[in-house]
Amino acid sequence: MLVKINDEEIELPEGSTIQDAIDAVGAPYLSGCVLGLVKGTEEVEKHVNKYSLKTNKGSIIIEILEKAPENLVSTWKKRYREFSKMGVRWTTSQEVAVGPLQTDLTPSREQYRYHRWDVLFSLSGFTADATHLIFSIAEHEATYGAPEENRGVFARVVGGKRTILKLTDDDEVLEVKPVLERESIVKSAAITNMETILEEGNQISTYVKVKPNPKSPQSVEHFYALQDSGKLRVDYDSNTFIGFYALQGLEKEPEQIEQRKRGTITLRNKGKGVGRVYIYREDRVSTPTHSVLGKVEKGMQLLDMASYNDEVTFKTSPERIMTLSMTQKEAEEFLKENGVKQIREGLEDDHAVVVSQEPYFTMEIIDKGEVKTFGIPEEDIVHIELDNLSPRSEWYFQKITGLLDSPVGSLNVHFAFPGMKLVMFKSSPKESKGLIPENTPTDLVEAGQIGITNMSRRHVGMMGVRFEDNSEFGPTGEPFQGTNIIGKVVRGLENLEKYKEGDTIYVTRR
Repeated sequence: MLVKINDEEIELPEGSTIQDAIDAVGAPYLSGCVLGLVKGTEEVEKHVNKYSLKTNKGSIIIEILEKAPENLVSTWKKRYREFSKMGVRWTTSQEVAVGPLQTDLTPSREQYRYHRWDVLFSLSGFTADATHLIFSIAEHEATYGAPEENRGVFARVVGGKRTILKLTDDDEVLEVKPVLERESIVKSAAITNMETILEEGNQISTYVKVKPNPKSPQSVEHFYALQDSGKLRVDYDSNTFIGFYALQGLEKEPEQIEQRKRGTITLRNKGKGVGRVYIYREDRVSTPTHSVLGKVEKGMQLLDMASYNDEVTFKTSPERIMTLSMTQKEAEEFLKENGVKQIREGLEDDHAVVVSQEPYFTMEIIDKGEVKTFGIPEEDIVHIELDNLSPRSEWYFQKITGLLDSPVGSLNVHFAFPGMKLVMFKSSPKESKGLIPENTPTDLVEAGQIGITNMSRRHVGMMGVRFEDNSEFGPTGEPFQGTNIIGKVVRGLENLEKYKEGDTIYVTRR
């Protein structure tokens, strides 16, 4: 039997499953994510109610009337492709006609009244052998030989009205195709059962392919970080868009602003919800608060079917160029595979760990064709582990260090004094608001635990680490009730004592 997987046609034995189809072509898919299953093209088109007619003067969009006669609608859906490559037959001050073709419609000899932008079938000479498509461009009465059902009217013009007014009998319709909107797709199914049996003509979508926008490098990098695991969880689901909010709160500079067409991906760059990513299911106008970071190249049907809390497999092409946490040698090999020249800085030894790259953004690296990788000794990297017990404080820590969207972050030493057995790091007053007490210690703070001063104390947002156990004060010198514990240093604690005020410490998560 013939099926499609991610738009690729394959032959499979009867009784094959979705897993068999994925294995046959090596389709991108991560376990636990939803898949889209569409019965076939005909099944989708049953639910399509808009069509695009591309002409040499521009495109026209028509929409099937909600209560259009069934015989007119079925004739259109069976025959619309035949209007492709047809010329404009005539134009008047009242109508524009395209055709003809042969149908099975029954003509009438009645005169009917037509409204502006009605779309109807005209049976010229009162014969179905000369069926034309008529666009009414003015209120008028006429005898078109149209079927008596609704005067032959089955649709209305909803887009491209100026295009119609420009047409002459020297023009032609180049292509007619259905406009796939969410309503025409959701009749199918989003599933996770890999053992679902396939049938002839089934279409499967396993992933979403994204093409990033080079004109929005910061926003694109935000998206790379968001889908670093290869999949995204749906945080909001509506007819207009689907939202991903895992990095809400990370603000980026406004970049390219464009119309948000179906399949457009944007980043909220200011205001409520800054840092959210949206993928549009329907067209919307541009707005300065949304930077366009890319578009969906493949898998839009899967996003039409996905719902709140579903996980979806994503692939972005080109992929992210991120060398942080690699050794200089690993970075060299990785960059070579991506056609990018490496310029080593800092410690250039093969075993040195890369803690920064310049340029930072993937789109700028690709454009420049080279990147500087700054290395430091591996033992100078501090490895941490978060407890996942204090969400607000952990978010604050990751945002301040840069670990939310980067594999390596940094901290600036604020206080370090020999013999004090602790080191403290600079806070961010702007970001530390709302650090309520959470996961506060009770009897003991262990050496290596990472603490943050909460809003019950004056120096809210201060971060610190102790080098020895303490049963009285937290890592920032505050009482236990003023301290939130977020995790611990699991490697490199012994090196922290050598740092002094003003130094930069590089951290990574285990």
